[in-house]
Amino acid sequence: MNQLEHFRKITTFIFDVDGVLTNSQVLVLEDGKLLRSMNIRDGMAIKEAIRHGYRICVITGGKSKGVKIRLQNLGVQDIYLGQSDKMEAYEEYLYTYDIKAENVLYMGDDLPDLPVMKKVAIAACPQDAAPEIIGIANYVSGIIGGKGCARDVIEKVMRVQGKWQT
Repeated sequence: MNQLEHFRKITTFIFDVDGVLTNSQVLVLEDGKLLRSMNIRDGMAIKEAIRHGYRICVITGGKSKGVKIRLQNLGVQDIYLGQSDKMEAYEEYLYTYDIKAENVLYMGDDLPDLPVMKKVAIAACPQDAAPEIIGIANYVSGIIGGKGCARDVIEKVMRVQGKWQT
C-alpha cells in the first residue's frame, strides 16, 4: 500500500506539542514561567479537521496551562499533559474511542514520541525532528516544528480524502 492509500484511511490525528505545535523553544521569564509560540495556520487546520469529523488528540510531556487553554479554544477535547510515557496515553485514547491504529497519524519530533510512532499507520514529523525520528517516519514534512507542519499533514490527509477547501 502506498503512502497516499494510508492517508485515505486517517480519521485521527495525534500531535506532540513542543517541537511540533511549537518551535521547540521556550522563553523563560524571570519568575520561571515559560512562554511558547504556536502557529495560527496549524490552529485553523485543527479547527477544520474537527469541523469535518476528524479526531484530534494531543499527548505531551509538558504541563502548560496556557497550551491546554489554546487547544481547548480550538476545539481539542483530548489533551494529555505531563505524559512521561506517551504510549500509556496513546493506548488509553485508542481504547476509550475504539480507534484502530491503522486510522491514526501521529506527529512527533523527539525520542519520547518514538514508541507511539512505531504503532500508527502514519508516523509523521517536522523537517527539524531528531534524526532518530526522521529515520522511522513515514512522512517528513517540509516544514519545521511550530511553523505549520501540523497544518501540512492535516491538509494533505483532507485533500486526499476530498475534504479540504479549494
